[in-house]
Amino acid sequence: MTRLDKVVPSAAVAVADVPDGASVAVGGFGLCGNPVALITALLEQGTRDLHVVSNNCGVDDWGLGVLLAADRIRRITASYVGENKEFARRYLAGELEVELTPQGTLAEKLRAGGSGIAAFFTQTGVGTQVAEGGLPQRYDADGGVALASAPKEVRTFVVDGEEREFVLEEAVTTDVSLVHAEVGDRYGNLVFHRSARNFSPLAAMAGRLCIAQVEQLVEPGALDPDEVHLPGVFVHRVVEVGSDIEKRIERRTVRAGAPGGEGA
Repeated sequence: MTRLDKVVPSAAVAVADVPDGASVAVGGFGLCGNPVALITALLEQGTRDLHVVSNNCGVDDWGLGVLLAADRIRRITASYVGENKEFARRYLAGELEVELTPQGTLAEKLRAGGSGIAAFFTQTGVGTQVAEGGLPQRYDADGGVALASAPKEVRTFVVDGEEREFVLEEAVTTDVSLVHAEVGDRYGNLVFHRSARNFSPLAAMAGRLCIAQVEQLVEPGALDPDEVHLPGVFVHRVVEVGSDIEKRIERRTVRAGAPGGEGA
């Protein structure tokens, strides 16, 4: 085994040193591309008080939803609350701190963090509570706002000869990042499967320690460099989970007469 070999024997070993209170960026969009084996390993080892940064929080019994249901998540930075009733209940009951962030802004915050960029200006959110502050981040037991978002800097720039307002958004870096890839080599180079790429490269970049679960592990040199979606410089640990790992779909919709549909 060389120093470049980043393979570890199991998901449990991969996350064994993730401490309580860690900030964790997690790839996935809905249930697509969720690093379920790594999430399950965190659950089983009892890690708690996590600050999770992810597009959403899975569903009630799958993905990040299992950590939420076990009361392991203290704060979540996300774009979407839907499909998870426990998420909504905890938020409204004051049991969970939530920083709602526009989806494109969240993606850029992760990318910026992984690229060493401290902050950036965007038009998204100008004229709303995203920029002006006051978004409820935590409620109290009586339904009042215990913690609200702070105002952000807004600056005017000239774009195409027109003055426009932009809001300053700070980059996101986390202690750890967890991602799922279809193929990875021993050096940590990753290839994602189609839409399962989603937030994963950005989440991976943002973590000071990136752990990747891969369905197929290959030897260095087996991947065409032009096909690599995330270079191994961003990845620190790789664990093979196999191609038969369970994958779920939030909601399957088919038309009548289609294969698997009504009347098929």
